[in-house]
Amino acid sequence: MQKITTYLWFDDQAEEAATFYTSVFADSRIVEVQRQHGPAGPVMMVTFDLAGQRFLALNGGPQFAFTEAISLYVDCESQGEVDELWARLTEGGEESQCGWLKDRWGLSWQIVPRVLPELLADPDPARAERAMKAMMGMQKIDIRALEEAAGR
Repeated sequence: MQKITTYLWFDDQAEEAATFYTSVFADSRIVEVQRQHGPAGPVMMVTFDLAGQRFLALNGGPQFAFTEAISLYVDCESQGEVDELWARLTEGGEESQCGWLKDRWGLSWQIVPRVLPELLADPDPARAERAMKAMMGMQKIDIRALEEAAGR
């Protein structure tokens, strides 16, 4: 078992969310579904892996909701991967700025192409600033537009 595991609190949609998330990411699976009061009881907790990372999802009730104070950062290799994840995760959710979105349960995600941190850390401060300015005007990150803005 990994040393630190992300624990997600849902009202009563833990199994639905885990099933959705594991359908979105390769190398993902539901590991275990724990139920209250025996095998026919309501779902209490779901253990699942996303791209090899372990998560726990609890049906804890409506007392707590997700905020932007925590997000899941997804490193994407290509524009195609950015586009696919953006489309899937915004289904029933909402787009935000700079590669951020909220899924249908209100969990925040950052869908970030691998080239973005490279562009923002360019040794030429003017190129890095142009990339930053371009990113600030985007919702979903557009690699080509970033590279053009940076002058790459």
